[in-house]
Amino acid sequence: MTEKKTEHYFSAQPAGDFTTKEIKVRLAHSDYTVETAGGIFSPDHIDAGTEQLLYSVPTPPQTGNFLDIGCGWGPLALTLALEAPAAHIYAVDVNQRALELTRRNAERLSLDNITASVPDQIDPQLSFHLMWSNPPIRVGKAELHAIMHTWLPRLNIGGQAYLVVAKHLGADSFEKWLSSEFASTHSVTREDTRKGFRIINVTRVS
Repeated sequence: MTEKKTEHYFSAQPAGDFTTKEIKVRLAHSDYTVETAGGIFSPDHIDAGTEQLLYSVPTPPQTGNFLDIGCGWGPLALTLALEAPAAHIYAVDVNQRALELTRRNAERLSLDNITASVPDQIDPQLSFHLMWSNPPIRVGKAELHAIMHTWLPRLNIGGQAYLVVAKHLGADSFEKWLSSEFASTHSVTREDTRKGFRIINVTRVS
């Protein structure tokens, strides 16, 4: 059982048939029908942490390069694309099924400003004005820290990342680590606390 759970959404190619289903969700203040499937993160609804992040973040700028780290079926990337149609949204995930669903959902919603890909396919010279993420805390500290080291340095000066982490999954220690690890280049503050979740703001300052 533990092995199966580990495969749930961390694997590049999840086990089991790729059978899609439709769910109704609310994104950017409107109702939509999207596709999801088993073997990805939160396939039945918008995850509670993602909901709290969407409630707390300010409206994104209208232009720029935006990043959704760990996109799943796409709720954050789709919201960014809906709210900033002139921006370009990059949605990254290691799970190929999640990426395919994000692409399908972007097409469903007639959004042509989303690129969904594995992290290694993103141009290494590309920098970002904004990042939103419900990061995969359960991958373990080493992998989580590696993800932060990969992406946070790629914020533009003044660029901001908004991260949501459940308090019971170590949000406070994660926030403390971010503050220490990126002290010379980034400012780390707590944007909000909602329903057991911390929303952490990381701003590139130098």
